[in-house]
Order: sequence, then C-alpha cells, then structure tokens
Amino acid sequence: MREIQHKLRVARGETPAELLFKNAQVVNVVSGEIHDASVAVDDGRVIGFGDYDAKEIVDLGGAYLAPSLIDGHFHVESTMVTIPEFARAVVPHGTGAMVIDPHEYANVLGMDGIRYVLESSKNLPIDFFIMLPSCVPATHLETAGARFTADDLRLMIADDRIAGIAELMNYPGVFLGLESELAKIEAGRGKVIDGHAPGLRGKNLNAYALAGVRSDHESTELEEAREKLRLGLHLLVREGSTERNLEDIIALVTPENAANCSFATDDKLPGDLVDEGHIDHSIRKAIAHGVAPMTAIQMGTINPARYYRLKNHGAIAPRYWADFIVFDDLTKFQIKRVYKKGALVAANGRYLREKSPVTEQPRSTMNLSYDAPADFQVRVRQGASAKKIRVIEIVPNQIVTKEVLETPRVLDGQIVSDIERDILKLVVVERHRATGNVGVGFVRGFGLKRGALGSTVAHDAHNVVVAGVNDSDIVAAIQALEAMRGGQVAIADGKIEAALPLPIAGLVSDQPLEAVIAKMVELKTAAARLGCALDAPFMSLSFLSLSPIPALKLTDQGLVDAVNLKLTTSLSLAPACASTAAAHSARSSL
Repeated sequence: MREIQHKLRVARGETPAELLFKNAQVVNVVSGEIHDASVAVDDGRVIGFGDYDAKEIVDLGGAYLAPSLIDGHFHVESTMVTIPEFARAVVPHGTGAMVIDPHEYANVLGMDGIRYVLESSKNLPIDFFIMLPSCVPATHLETAGARFTADDLRLMIADDRIAGIAELMNYPGVFLGLESELAKIEAGRGKVIDGHAPGLRGKNLNAYALAGVRSDHESTELEEAREKLRLGLHLLVREGSTERNLEDIIALVTPENAANCSFATDDKLPGDLVDEGHIDHSIRKAIAHGVAPMTAIQMGTINPARYYRLKNHGAIAPRYWADFIVFDDLTKFQIKRVYKKGALVAANGRYLREKSPVTEQPRSTMNLSYDAPADFQVRVRQGASAKKIRVIEIVPNQIVTKEVLETPRVLDGQIVSDIERDILKLVVVERHRATGNVGVGFVRGFGLKRGALGSTVAHDAHNVVVAGVNDSDIVAAIQALEAMRGGQVAIADGKIEAALPLPIAGLVSDQPLEAVIAKMVELKTAAARLGCALDAPFMSLSFLSLSPIPALKLTDQGLVDAVNLKLTTSLSLAPACASTAAAHSARSSL
C-alpha cells in the first residue's frame, strides 16, 4: 500500500518522478495513434503522460517511443546458447518479453529441464513466461528422455511465470478426443492453451478448436491461416531461421482482424538473431509487405500481451512496466535504445548489462547403444531390386517435408546413398536410455558429395541424427557426438571438419554467444565444402525427426508417415540386423 500511495503522489504531481522521457512521439498501441508526450516513470512503471518534475530527464528529441517487443512462441534451446547469452543477442533488437516453450529441455531432462529454465531466466532484462510442454514426447512414435502427463502439468500450472499449456502437437489425439490429450487441456484451464496443427483443415480443425485450443503458429499457406483465424484461433505469424511463413500469410492481416494476430519466431539461430533481428525483423518485413506500421507494432507488443495475459506488458500506459524502445524512422524500424523498467539496457546495438551468473549445468544426457555398422545397413531381399523406396525430401525454408518414391541404388545387396541423385542415408540413434533403437531411412535435399552431418539437436525427442554419403562417416559422426557429450559435427573421410559441442542436455553450448556463432559459421562452411547448399543445414537436419510434422520423418522407432501418425510398413526390404521390432520398422521402405 505504501508503494501505491507514493506512485499516486507522483501521478498527481506532488512528488517528483524518478524519470521523465521528454519530447517523445509515443507509439500508443492501445489507442492506435502516435502522439507527442512526455512519459513519467517511477519504480520501473509508467506513471503517466505530462510535464512532470523528475530527478532525471531523458530528452528523446522527437524520437519514437514504443513498448518493447514480445515473441509469442519460441524454443530458446534452438539458439543453442544459454538464456543469458540469448538475452545478449535479442535485447539490442528491442525484445523485452518472451513466451517460451522449453519443450526441448523437457524432452531430454523432464522436470529438471523446466527447473533449469526457470532458474537460468531470472534477473535478466527480458521477462520470460513459460508454456508447459504438452507433448513429451511429441508422439508415441519416438523415444524421448522423459514423459509428461496431465498430472505433471498440474503440479506447475499455478506458478505466476507459467502462462499456460504449450502447443498441442498431437493434434489428431486432440480432435479424436483422446482422454490423455483432453486432460492436458483441462490441466491448463484458466490459462492459455496453444495449438500446433500444420495443414489441419475442415471438420477436424473445427474439433481441434472446439476442444479448447486457442492459437496456431504452423500455417504455411494463406487459406490455411484464414480458416484458422475464422475459427477463433489466435494467428501467430512465424518467421524463424527455416520456418519462414510471414511472406506467405501476412496478406491475411487487416486492420479489422489484426488484434487476433501476433508474431512468433519459434526457432531462430543466434547468428540470424544478431544479424537479421528478432521480432523487429518480423515488423520490418510485415511493413515491407504492406502492413501499416502501427498494426505491425501492435502485433509485436499489445496483441501477444493480451492473448497470453501478460499483466502490465505490451503498452505504454499508467501501471505498465516502463519497457521501451526508441527509434527514429517508423518504416525502417531500426532500434536505437532499449529500456527495461526505465533502465537503459541496450544502445546502438550494444548490450549494456553485465554478464549474468552461470546456472549449474544439468546432468549428462548421452546414453547410446548401437552395433556399427550393422545397425545402419539396409539389405535388399531377394527379388526386390526393382522396388522403390520412400525418400524424405526437404522443402527449403520449411519444416514440412515431402514423400517421394525412388528406385534405390543397390551395392553388394545393400541400399546405399546415391550422391548423383542427392539421396543420402539418414540415421537416428536413441540417446537417452541406451535402448538400442536405430532408425534408418533416406533423404534428399542436402546435396552432400562427401562426408556426413550429425547432431543431437533433433526435434523433438533429440536423439542422434546423421545424414551421410557412407556408413563409415556416419559412424564417425556418431562417435564424435558421443565424445562431445552432444553437439553438431561435420565429418569427411572419418575426420572432424567442424564441430560445436553442446554439453547442456546435448542442446545448448556453455560458451559465449560470439563463440557459438563462430562455430556455427564454421559448421555451415564445412557443410558447404562437402556439397551442401542449404541456408541452415543443421536446422534442416534437426527437423527430420519431428514426427508430428508432415509428410515423412524418421525417428529412432522407424520411418514415420507423419500425415497419419503411424510407422510405415513394408515387406520389400529386410534389415541386415533385426535385434528389435523398432529396428525392423526403422529400415522400412516400399
């Protein structure tokens, strides 16, 4: 009560404010106008507009003053840097709040992963709001390091930093009314329930929305996005490193429906965050595609704040946090200064906060069991040489894939990579429980002429995934990843060309932002030397195991028909080694 009485005296003009931001053009996302004003701030909150006495005056000289930016859906682990290092990348771009889904940490570490995120995100110039992962594992077709039930979600849902239940990735389970999925929605009652429904349309989409899901960030086509918006789903327009959907769906946004639209990046690499930007990049791109600047800024501020019920975030108004960005040009939207609760935290692209304390790392998560090279071989059954195989085809800049049928290259009774047609062997090895599960398939789109690319970042179960031109380099990549306790690696002729160790859950580096970016550049350069032309080869590799995303994926349990969420079956080919049922499925083809 004492604090509110003090703030009321300041608001009435009886006591000087701590700060006065003078001569500002306030971008008022609540009233939808830009107006001249001075903004008084005390104890980190906006007190009001007007000519107040203040202990310190910040003269903006007519620059624009807007609320800091909010990302509506993000997996911070995908940056492969710790949360404090992530803050160093995005705060200079104006980010002041994040709604994050620690889905990756949870799939590897379970509740320990959520606790690690809560602890390591404290005392930073970004407010992190957590959506509890709803699909650990994402589906029954992969082996993760943990399993969450509705009862597990209920244990943490009441925490003030928990905004709701994260993306319901098992969307068939939701629209079919599986009790396990409906119980997760019920566990989040009173908070936000996020969706995840790539390509879902028609009556099944009606059922998905009816179940209680309230958003979607997976729209890749305009009419898909329109249908979801019409059904009341909050549209999160995604623009990440590989999931670049903004250009295809932003034409849907109008002044009449924009309040139901926000921006999200989902997954974005640290180099892209530093060089290209974060939500500020989405705003610039939206403006370039015809969205009014005010509307675009609202999509990056007040809209996600209201949808996710983030109290006192997303606007400049009395009682709201004094989280501000300052810029000179409404269209170019290049941010000059960033304030957190009235304190300057970034200026001219420089992060001004001291380095945060390091949170203790969680346990090691590399527990593999496999028989090399036997587990990775695919032998042709007698008389099956003319049959075709299913091949995963990468779609550039998307996480969806295509399923194509190709005649395999057969050598000494085995199906092998065919670099002339860009068909590479793809291997997934379970790494959490040493089950011995190994999935083997084939992929097109990397363009490798030599070597192999490997990673322990493999959504969502994050098992080891390797694509390569021969078994020896595939085995070398797996061995290198084991030795690093997780990471990413480029291999050629059995030797490491470049590597990024990720010892924190096999997902995140313990090194500074700049060092991680440098290692990632080395990896991309090495991949290019081996023949890969993809913009983000390791990001593309990481999504090839994402079993809920159409059309064809590979997990440790086998080749997945992601449209119908089932393992593919075949009698045409037989594995060289069939120690488990999973091994049989893993090597399936037509």
